[in-house]
Amino acid sequence: MTVVVCGGGLAGLAAATVLAEQGVPVTLVERERYLGGRLGAWDDQLVDGTRFQMERGFHAFFRQYANVRALLRRVDPDLRRLVPLEDYPILGPRGAESFAGLPKTAPFNVVELVRRTRSLGLRDLARVDALRATAMLCYGEHTYARWDALSARDYLDSLRFPPDARRALFDVFAHSFFNPEEDFSAAELLMQFHFYFLGNRDGLLFDVLDRPFGRALLEPLRAYLEARGVRFRLGEAVSRVALASGGAQVAIDGSAPLDADAVVLALDVSALRRVVAASPALAPSLRASVETLDVTRPFVVWRLWLDLPARADRAPFAGTAAAGRRGPGSAGGLLDNISLFERLEDESRAWAARTGGSVVELHAYAVPSELSEDEVRRDLRAGLDALYPELAGARTIDERFLWRRDCPAFAPGSYALRPTVQTPHPELALAGDFVKLPFPSALMERAVSSGFLAANHLLRRDAQPVVPASSRGLLAALRL
Repeated sequence: MTVVVCGGGLAGLAAATVLAEQGVPVTLVERERYLGGRLGAWDDQLVDGTRFQMERGFHAFFRQYANVRALLRRVDPDLRRLVPLEDYPILGPRGAESFAGLPKTAPFNVVELVRRTRSLGLRDLARVDALRATAMLCYGEHTYARWDALSARDYLDSLRFPPDARRALFDVFAHSFFNPEEDFSAAELLMQFHFYFLGNRDGLLFDVLDRPFGRALLEPLRAYLEARGVRFRLGEAVSRVALASGGAQVAIDGSAPLDADAVVLALDVSALRRVVAASPALAPSLRASVETLDVTRPFVVWRLWLDLPARADRAPFAGTAAAGRRGPGSAGGLLDNISLFERLEDESRAWAARTGGSVVELHAYAVPSELSEDEVRRDLRAGLDALYPELAGARTIDERFLWRRDCPAFAPGSYALRPTVQTPHPELALAGDFVKLPFPSALMERAVSSGFLAANHLLRRDAQPVVPASSRGLLAALRL
């Protein structure tokens, strides 16, 4: 068997890894000139001549990401590149909420989180709709049938949490999946609560790579795959796929087509829709399913090299709830989190030690498309200055501003039509963080899990064990 893997993000790399380890000749085609997709990294240079790797933004390696860690172990067997963070603070109007020291199992983690939060009192708890809140503990096979038609905003509104508590405990979490609450499935939100917190025995804290993603993961993984015969075609875009008599042909813009026995489509949503629309021989059910996919609002990554240091007691990474989701009409209303890169990875640490400055990365998710870049910049800087006033007078030595729109949407009512890894064609599999999996998963873990499953499907055996997360909440049997 020969396989063409279309897409060099984590899903495509995971599929290529399993196939190559089984002796399958693999050609991986990627539109960008770098690997990694939304985890991608590329070489760049600051105005002072410092070489560095720019990335698509900070990513957290949560400890329940069993399949991501299985992929990382190919190039870092002892996971020495992963460094644990001590806390994941949420900066709110009443101070910082902390996730450090919480019990790791439900319901004790919930009880302790509620007990310690500054924004929730006994009178507030009495007003909460407890029955609807139990849906978080009842995740199971019924969740999507019951809640997918409802938006995350409508569900959270119905809980009747006080505004400050809602922002600190729920809104920040929900927004981390890039989708605006009004266009995000309540069932998907409940699945994320289960996967990251209520059904997760590893706790809500996470690890970070101590080097840029390219140095720590992508470059070593490419070398690992090339040593196993994988051919990389970077800077080339797939345009369509033709399937006939048990084989496949992949058309590439500006190049000769590739013939193979099987194909993994591990493209982002927009590229996948484009390729499937241009491939009329694909099954109508697959074409209809892919057509329902969409991308959500843009996200922004703004990295700043500043001439002043952040305060020594600042966390390397912090979520923000100070402005909630009030939008651009208030200072910092778009700011979702702040990362201090000199406290995360070696390149930034060396620059900060040499200059006395700080490397700060600001993220904004689900940014309204009508906003201009200048409006977003002003809003994010206002949020940083308000939360970290020691940096308010800092001069920007250099910066990188990325505006991207390629995260999958999980709209209310979309679950039933979402495609799976398996397709009507035995020689074609899908992979990516948009696919429907048989167990809870999200973001990097969903991408890698789908890539492993795609390879196993084409191989007709479980060459790579896929570790599923818990599929049932503590009270799932009650189906409240």
